[in-house]
Amino acid sequence: MHITVVGTGYVGLVAGAGLADFGMHVICVDKIQEKIDILNSGEIPFYEPGLKELVDRNVANKRLSFSTDLRSAVEQSLAIFIAVGTPSDEKGRADLSAVEELAHDLAQIVNDYKVIVTKSTVPVGTNRWIKSIIDKEKKNPVEIDIVSNPEFLREGSAVEDFMRPNRVVLGSDSQRALAIVKDIYRPLYLIETPFVITGLETAEMIKYASNAFLATKISFINEIANLCEAVGADVHQVAKAMGLDRRIGPKFLHPGPGFGGSCFPKDTLALAQLGRDYESPIRIVETVIEVNNAQKERMVEKIVNLLDGNVKDKTIALLGLSFKPNTSDIREAPSITIVKRLLDRGAKIRAYDPVAIDEFKKLFPETLITYCEDAYSTAEGADVVVIVTEWNEFRNLDLKRIKDVVKKPNLADLRNVYDPIKVKNLGFKYTCVGRIVKEPH
Repeated sequence: MHITVVGTGYVGLVAGAGLADFGMHVICVDKIQEKIDILNSGEIPFYEPGLKELVDRNVANKRLSFSTDLRSAVEQSLAIFIAVGTPSDEKGRADLSAVEELAHDLAQIVNDYKVIVTKSTVPVGTNRWIKSIIDKEKKNPVEIDIVSNPEFLREGSAVEDFMRPNRVVLGSDSQRALAIVKDIYRPLYLIETPFVITGLETAEMIKYASNAFLATKISFINEIANLCEAVGADVHQVAKAMGLDRRIGPKFLHPGPGFGGSCFPKDTLALAQLGRDYESPIRIVETVIEVNNAQKERMVEKIVNLLDGNVKDKTIALLGLSFKPNTSDIREAPSITIVKRLLDRGAKIRAYDPVAIDEFKKLFPETLITYCEDAYSTAEGADVVVIVTEWNEFRNLDLKRIKDVVKKPNLADLRNVYDPIKVKNLGFKYTCVGRIVKEPH
């Protein structure tokens, strides 16, 4: 079967390479020539573990190719997967301009029966809207069906998530279209992946509800962590005991500087706005957004407090810039808020991240930040070292070596990587998130 995937961003490229690995012939299309040139040169435009190997294997097997020619790709494909971006607009709604543009383009191109499969995260009602545009404007008297197939990929684990998902959600009014998409995903039946078959609106809601619930768990445990600091409790022990309750589970109960990335911030905003649009406000989600924004600001204050309330002309060493480990994605990353606030207060920033520096330079050029080659060079002459992202290489730092190169032994552990007692016994002034920090023995 021939498939077109429109969009070569995070979702589109992972989906395209994954579908090719399922035995499909896939053309990944993007209107940005530079992206296609990078992919055709054998490079990947962002960091995702295992993705380059997956792409290379399927390009070599001639099942995966890249093009800017949407017409040619669509004409030879039975299924067209939509994987274009849907960022937040100024009101928090999903910006569907790329989806709308693609729908108009497809209407001019479709020359035979096609199944349009939407993987982009879109508000409830969008799939019917896409179909209405194509049906109204199509140049040829052909039938099209639409399927909502939301993605649930975790950045840093996307290849595994696509190849061995927790579930596959398919929403459609067409049994014919559902049968075709089920056939595309047939390799997942063989490993007994659960399939959830629904209507269009339900599939669209499943995506938003899932991400909003996970974001809620993160904001909840961050609020508990803040309360733990006030009352002298240990949030790690609280979270561990909570997670042992099977009704709750341990996932996403890790306190820190707040959630970021391409999904949770955007999807919570869109769901909250959807609720307001339908006069059915989702007050829990609205509060989750407020809590997350406040948590990022709270991290700034932790850093400032380590320096007795004044960071002007002080050197801050930031370890980690991506919103989570194993990705170069900095969208809505806590590091952005932290850097902005510290620069506004006159601080000098030194920073290191294993893969996200090039992305961060687009927001903060080298005239504003000194970028370094490793954790130890970053810490040289610093008044405080801040662990922002819990990359594995930051989990076992030689803290004695760090202490030797810093100007002042201050450590803000925003991911709770280190044991507070051990760190303080080494002579550091230390702060973390929601844990008891006792005086050294």
